[in-house]
Amino acid sequence: MIYETLEIVMDQITKFLETKSNDDSILVLENIAKQDDALVTRLKDRVAVSLLNMEEEATLKNIPNTSFKNGKTIYKNNKVNLNLYVLFSANRIAYDKALISISNIVEFFQSKKVFTQVNTPFTSTSSIFDDLKEFKFIVDLYTPTFEQLNYIWGTLGGKSVPSVLYRISIIEIESTNMHDTGIPISNVAGVLKDHTT
Repeated sequence: MIYETLEIVMDQITKFLETKSNDDSILVLENIAKQDDALVTRLKDRVAVSLLNMEEEATLKNIPNTSFKNGKTIYKNNKVNLNLYVLFSANRIAYDKALISISNIVEFFQSKKVFTQVNTPFTSTSSIFDDLKEFKFIVDLYTPTFEQLNYIWGTLGGKSVPSVLYRISIIEIESTNMHDTGIPISNVAGVLKDHTT
């Protein structure tokens, strides 16, 4: 679901940028740390969308994962709920175009923060999306401190470009494997003992 989420977001931003006459940005899903790699030419004059970090959403960790189907209770391991930290880096040749790209991305997320299968029409020819029936995630601007930003770009190779960081939550990842099944309790029977005598 990580890849699918990023593809959905990129598709929506691309459609939004097509309505902007001042922006000819092209988004690519790529690690911005490879911007100086001679073998990775697709980052030149592009906006890189990079997964910077992910964390488990601790508040949803202990919710039981059981369902009732065809007269049986189905037990599964708990879903993994993730928050993704996604960096949009404008690796444009012209600095003014980089600023316009970042500004338009911020404007897009200001106008749309919640993504669901209802409000986000998405079509893809890739078979990886065949099982994607329902989704919901929320996107929020995440502003690191100067110290954190320095650390981020130091880790990525030191050459910073205009960028913006967003947190995408909650991404659910769940295996289809069942842990166990059981017959539900439909009645309780027993003999009550009289303890008054």
